[in-house]
Amino acid sequence: MSSPHNAPYYFVPGPSRWPMAGGLSMLVTMAGAAGWVNGASWGPGVCVAGILAMLVVLYFWFGDAIGESESGQYSARIDTSYRWSMSWFIFSEVMFFGAFFGALFYARAVTMPWLSDLDHKVIWPDFAGHWGNVGPAGTVESFNTMGPFPIPTINTALLLTSGVTLTIAHHALRAGHRSKTAFWLFATILLGAIFMGFQAYEYHHAYTELNLKLTSGIYGSTFFMLTGFHGFHVTMGAIMLSVVLYRVMKGHFTADHHFGFEGAAWYWHFVDVVWLGLYVVVYWL
Repeated sequence: MSSPHNAPYYFVPGPSRWPMAGGLSMLVTMAGAAGWVNGASWGPGVCVAGILAMLVVLYFWFGDAIGESESGQYSARIDTSYRWSMSWFIFSEVMFFGAFFGALFYARAVTMPWLSDLDHKVIWPDFAGHWGNVGPAGTVESFNTMGPFPIPTINTALLLTSGVTLTIAHHALRAGHRSKTAFWLFATILLGAIFMGFQAYEYHHAYTELNLKLTSGIYGSTFFMLTGFHGFHVTMGAIMLSVVLYRVMKGHFTADHHFGFEGAAWYWHFVDVVWLGLYVVVYWL
């Protein structure tokens, strides 16, 4: 008799309330966000309520999926389906960051040289077509740019090290060493948390000492959008790895079947690669 993982069938889950509940929670979240940005007094409360509702939905929805997996209902076809799904999700994230990298490239390599070739009187007197701290015609306060030392370089070392610790954890899981897996997985999460702490300090330094803000022209907007969204992805990755760590400690996963671990690892390595691009393009160039 073949094991459930090698069975030829494709598991089809029964009716679920969670897709509808997730859609409604997102609707509430966006309605609250719209009210918030338009100054409605009810906006913040409704937005937070929607986010909390979505977290509850995800907790129970993912719990159902974990339960189905641990009860042996998933076959190899489900494993393949999850792998393709995670691959396409990461591809969508590549396109997401590609749009912001494209905006940065267009502003620096296309728009700035083109504006520099125009008669400066068309734009404003004393226009300087360079990427730096000069605000447009006095409409933006002067600011200092963010260099690669020391925090961005420290954060680069942290994320590269976290990729190594996560790989060690993966090899330990494949070898059946659960305690070693948990230790190195915790080390990975800790490194990610330290990264976020340094980024929070960097943002405080930018606002209070460099006068670099989201409103500081195209430099400020691209800097905070790229680094901010990356920080959000690091946070999401750390949460995913924390769930995986909990499952490892609960005895989930085997040496041969552990895509829940692998999917989170793929995402974390993707976040590492994106940071390397940010470190070079945003902080050095």
